[in-house]
Amino acid sequence: DLGLRKFELADHEWKVVKQLHTVLKILKDDILFFSHSAPDLATAIPAMDHIHKHLTIYVHNKSYLKSICSVVSLAKATLDCYYLLTGSSEIYCIAMVLHPCYKLAYFKIMYWEEEWIKTAEALVCDKYTHSY
Repeated sequence: DLGLRKFELADHEWKVVKQLHTVLKILKDDILFFSHSAPDLATAIPAMDHIHKHLTIYVHNKSYLKSICSVVSLAKATLDCYYLLTGSSEIYCIAMVLHPCYKLAYFKIMYWEEEWIKTAEALVCDKYTHSY
């Protein structure tokens, strides 16, 4: 056995590994997407929404270990902090509204508040009027 048995994972450790693998795969997939393409501002918010959706599912999944749920909860809280920063930046809003695939429909699909959607539309119109 060459003394390697002490490094063998127990069944409960394999459970942790499998759950972590599932959680980290979402992050890996998004990182690979951004590293292999020419990302723009309009792809940042949908990517964050994608990650947020999956982290929320993992946090509330009763089959996951409490330690995994705690770590995922911290990751979700960190993502929420960055997400709030995008809301305070006009450029993210403008990029989403002007993107041909998203426009205002994206915000409606994602159930954003109607008031915020109207604010986004007004922002783009104001910037256009001011600049042109």
